[in-house]
Amino acid sequence: MSKRISVVALQALKEALCTIYWYKNDLRSFLQNCITDTNIITSANWENYKRQIISDIIDSLAADQERHIGDIRRLFHEVCQMKSFSHLEHLEDGQQKVARAKKAVRELCVIVEKHDRYIQETKNTEERREQEYKRSQEKKAVNVRVEEIKDSYYNLLSSLQPQKRGFALERILFDLFELFDLDPKASFKNIGEQIDGAFSLEGFDYLFEAKWQRELTAIQDLDAFGAKVKRKLDNTLGLFLSINGFSPDAVRAHSTGRPVLILMTGADLMAVLDQRIDFVSLIQRKRRHAAQTGKILFEINDMFS
Repeated sequence: MSKRISVVALQALKEALCTIYWYKNDLRSFLQNCITDTNIITSANWENYKRQIISDIIDSLAADQERHIGDIRRLFHEVCQMKSFSHLEHLEDGQQKVARAKKAVRELCVIVEKHDRYIQETKNTEERREQEYKRSQEKKAVNVRVEEIKDSYYNLLSSLQPQKRGFALERILFDLFELFDLDPKASFKNIGEQIDGAFSLEGFDYLFEAKWQRELTAIQDLDAFGAKVKRKLDNTLGLFLSINGFSPDAVRAHSTGRPVLILMTGADLMAVLDQRIDFVSLIQRKRRHAAQTGKILFEINDMFS
């Protein structure tokens, strides 16, 4: 139950108590066992009619629900648990009184059940909102940093010096890897090989290469990068970013056998910078798709379709 009990539920409780107890002494004994604040019981006018006594006592409890919520809940619970009405059977028209009492209790139980279900749903909704707010606060610093990296990327779009733009792109990707705790390594050379970078994720080491050119990245570029990856340990994969995409024959050729490359386009990068998907989730979904289908290019539009 919530801290604000509905008027309908309180009225159903009053009606149930009126039909369950015929004698005031029985009613008083029941209320004394349920209500901890004895002043509410003793202050009632027990010379009055039973219905009025019940109404006055329930109204007193309801007037300060914050204080008396435990007593109100206990009354609902105890009444709804009643199965035997033998104390009514020996009265005149006993069976009729029993039938009325059972009906009143059933009606109360239905109201209480609906109320409890509504309160639980409300509680669940509030908890979800709190969790979402907490997650948003926890990601606030990450979101701010992504926006800074995005601004740096936009500044590159107007750059007319391809070589400087390429180095700056490597820096941007390094910052992304670092932001998402991927233990990045900056550009390095290994026995004459130039690697744009590297990072680790879920037990895999990724070598990274990026190209920003007007033409689609050709099969020769993937062949060269794939060879570098294959010379490393078995748990090594390659992530190749081509801002303007890949030639279809290059994608097909490296999607056969046991692929060691995962491909990423400028559209994928923009989805990360626009915060439609975080970088870790992007790579996880690309790797899973490649493992399941053999296709090394899983573009962001296909993910969201």
